[in-house]
Amino acid sequence: MEENTNQNNNEFKTFGMPIEKFSLLYGSFLIFWGLIVSLISGSSSFTSYIPSFFGIPILLFSYLSLKIHSKKKLFMHMVVLFGLIVFIGGLDLLRSVFNGNLFVNVWADLSKLMMLLTGLFFTYQCVKSFIHARKNKQ
Repeated sequence: MEENTNQNNNEFKTFGMPIEKFSLLYGSFLIFWGLIVSLISGSSSFTSYIPSFFGIPILLFSYLSLKIHSKKKLFMHMVVLFGLIVFIGGLDLLRSVFNGNLFVNVWADLSKLMMLLTGLFFTYQCVKSFIHARKNKQ
């Protein structure tokens, strides 16, 4: 995990990227994950595309935050909201744990685990970015 601030513009970065660009990558990752897992598993279930459905608004609002700078704050708050929803969706993995049927459906539980971990990390990074922005408000 590389987090730093660029001394030139004092911008919060995750893996060397501004949070908006990191969000673009995360949204793209979620879209491709849902598509690939559905393809590999041969699933015809609507639910196998859930990561993709959450990746689309993350990608869209991240893109808009880069293009419409005056609305960046609004769009990035929408991005973090969807990131939080991804994390909450991943918590459904706990149901499998408590029911004793963890990884009975490997692809579904793997997707839930991915959503849980990446959603938590992504939301955490967004919150840190917001805190950084507030502290460095000019």
